[in-house]
Amino acid sequence: MSSGSKHKAVATWLALLVGVFGLHRFYLFGLRDRWGWAFPLPTLLGLAGLQRMEHLGQDDRLAWALIPLLGASLVAALLGGIVYGLTPDEHWNARFNRGRPAATGGWAAVIGVVLCVFFGGTALMATVAFSAQRYFESQAGQ
Repeated sequence: MSSGSKHKAVATWLALLVGVFGLHRFYLFGLRDRWGWAFPLPTLLGLAGLQRMEHLGQDDRLAWALIPLLGASLVAALLGGIVYGLTPDEHWNARFNRGRPAATGGWAAVIGVVLCVFFGGTALMATVAFSAQRYFESQAGQ
C-alpha cells in the first residue's frame, strides 16, 4: 500500500466509513502499523456487546462494559479523519508523499471532515451518556 501517492481525502473518507477497523491507518502506514491493529478488537468487542444487549436485555452488565469500546473506536477513527482532512497540503505531502507527485485535499477532504465532526460528536456524546447512565444505574442499585 505504500507505492502511490497518499491522498488526504481518501484517508479522511476511510476514517469516516471504515475507520473502526483501522483501514485508514493501513492506507497511510501499511499493514505493520501497530495503531491500525489496535482498532479491530475493541470494535468487535463493542459489536458483541450490542448483540448481547439485543438478546439479553439492558440488564446485562458485560454488555454495559463492551458497548463503550465501540464508541471509543468510532470516536478515535473519526478524530483521525478530522486531523487528516485538516492537515495543510504542504505538511501532508512532506509526510506522506516525499518524492512522489503532490496530492491536494480539495472539497472531498472538506466534506469528509464535516461529516467526521458531525458523526464523531454524536458518537462521543452518545458514548458518554450511555456510560454515565449505566454507571449511575449500577450505583443506585447497590
